[in-house]
Amino acid sequence: MCQHHPTCPPADAPDHEAARLVAYHPEQGWGLLCNGVVSFDDTGELLPDGQAVPAGTVQGAA
Repeated sequence: MCQHHPTCPPADAPDHEAARLVAYHPEQGWGLLCNGVVSFDDTGELLPDGQAVPAGTVQGAA
């Protein structure tokens, strides 16, 4: 559960990338956001439910 103020957006929110970084491994090219999203340096993401979002993909775009 997020303890930040204001609370970080959940992983399924359109602005989920605004969550705070809680772990960062630049040598491996990824960081863990407070909402459980793994964000990669190439802009790809791995969501907490296991869904992979390819680099350059804007989630929710039509």
